[in-house]
Amino acid sequence: MKLFRKNGIAPIAAVGALALTLAACGSDDPTETGTDTTPAGEATSTEDASSLSGELSGAGASSQESAMQAWIAGFQSANPDVTVAYDPVGSGGGRKQFLEGGTQFGGTDSALKDDELALAAEVCAPGEFLEVPLYISPIAVAFNLPGIDSLNMSAETIAKIFDGRITRWDDPAIAEANPGVDLPDLAITPVNRSDESGTSENFTEYLAAAAGDAWPYEPSGDWPISGTQSAQGTSGVVQVVTDAEGAITYADASKVGGLGTVAVGVGDEFVPYSPEAAAAVVDASPLAEGRPETSLVRELERDTTESGVYPIVLVSYTIACTDYDDDAQGELVKEFLTYVASEEGQQAASQAAGSAPISEEMRSNVMAIVETIS
Repeated sequence: MKLFRKNGIAPIAAVGALALTLAACGSDDPTETGTDTTPAGEATSTEDASSLSGELSGAGASSQESAMQAWIAGFQSANPDVTVAYDPVGSGGGRKQFLEGGTQFGGTDSALKDDELALAAEVCAPGEFLEVPLYISPIAVAFNLPGIDSLNMSAETIAKIFDGRITRWDDPAIAEANPGVDLPDLAITPVNRSDESGTSENFTEYLAAAAGDAWPYEPSGDWPISGTQSAQGTSGVVQVVTDAEGAITYADASKVGGLGTVAVGVGDEFVPYSPEAAAAVVDASPLAEGRPETSLVRELERDTTESGVYPIVLVSYTIACTDYDDDAQGELVKEFLTYVASEEGQQAASQAAGSAPISEEMRSNVMAIVETIS
């Protein structure tokens, strides 16, 4: 079976992809993916999928690593002759590998940029490329202050902390939003991603939209401030903050563990992160303009004042082609994405990663595109 698309470029970062494959196969699966709960007629049922075989390779956002492990475990349980590998190299690396033809699908927490759109159209010709939202998760602002589990912060306060203009935990801007909390006289250490990151892009989009003049930088997947404390990947920034009292970072909420988290100011209230609050802003946001019909990228309303909405959210898009040289390869991509988008697949991700399942309307729109894969 031919593993790569039309340009035939060799695989990249196979070791990382293999590691995630093995982790998914050998992990304790809290979602009971070995039990066939797929509704009748879905392509992931044992009867329909038992004839599938081969290998599937993907790479991309580290934010969805836990969800991807659950998806791989569930899909391989129903299809024992299929091997799916995913390298959580980060959104930028995942887009690069896909656009170079090294993988059959990718995961990215930020939409393809204009130059990448042109490359994707070329790589997927004569078919189209697709961008579909299959992972929705809040980005937590997480900190390490022993004895404090939650703090209220406005967008302006968060922006000034990460811009190095609020430097102490007992700063009046933090204290006024948290009456009765014994804030320590301790230096704040902001920690950002060192790699190009969709999480960084989503976080800076929020700051640019909601914090006004307090955040004077354009949204970017590359952190816009030099000389900062940084780390590679989601797990990297979380580990730094876990090890350093007084540190604060932004990361996919599924990865923050026992760190304290921020309830962000929205209108006249402070909203803690939750899958439901994150999903609310996605469904309320319009499709991005000027993109092909096979793209379901959303223009998220980061500066919303709607009650109960958590605006620091990432939508991780799966990118793939609608046409593959090898029919069996195309079938594997189609069936895997069908499982990921299914109610069963979304529930598996929710249980494993705390993500927000896509809505029924979103699922219908996604499947209209996925079903065109050949």
